Amino acid sequence: MSDTLRDQLLGLGFKQAPKPAKPPRDGKQKPGTRGGKPDAQPRQPAHGKAKKPHPRNPASREDIDLAKAYAIRAQREKDERIAAERLKQEQARQRREAKAKLAALLKDKALNDANADLVRHFDYGGKIKRIHVTADQLKALNAGELGVVQLDGRYLLVTADVLAQAEATFAPAVALKVDPDAPAADDEYADSRFQVPDDLVW
Repeated sequence: MSDTLRDQLLGLGFKQAPKPAKPPRDGKQKPGTRGGKPDAQPRQPAHGKAKKPHPRNPASREDIDLAKAYAIRAQREKDERIAAERLKQEQARQRREAKAKLAALLKDKALNDANADLVRHFDYGGKIKRIHVTADQLKALNAGELGVVQLDGRYLLVTADVLAQAEATFAPAVALKVDPDAPAADDEYADSRFQVPDDLVW
């Protein structure tokens, strides 16, 4: 058809036929791709970014708590040992001072007689101890008029007055204090019938 006829037809209202679509080339595009490459993922808005949770290890947390507990207990035990040692040292110091005062108090006040021929037994520290006395001293001792004080491994016979002072100074040193109002059965060694001769051989 000549251009003239085409112009005439167009002028009559006929529309020009559409051109056929060009066939795709080797690198044909797939839907949702640009130039053969997949479309990039749409970016999320800044405020919509999910924060990664911090990794938590329960086992490690328990180990830390256990270590802290052991450390606290060890420190407490150490403090208790230190406090106990300080108390022990303080008690030892007080004991030394009390014994020094007792020694000063008993100086030249012991009534022990080198010629005493009677033995008075008594219970002291869970063991049976003895002191040599005269007949008169034995009666006074059993009547509570005399008493026995232990000092540096020796048993000293003293008056009731000195015995009271010794008890106030260092009570553990009082070895024998007889209560005259107590029944005689309470002290079986007070009866002269039970006195053991010093030279008796078992």
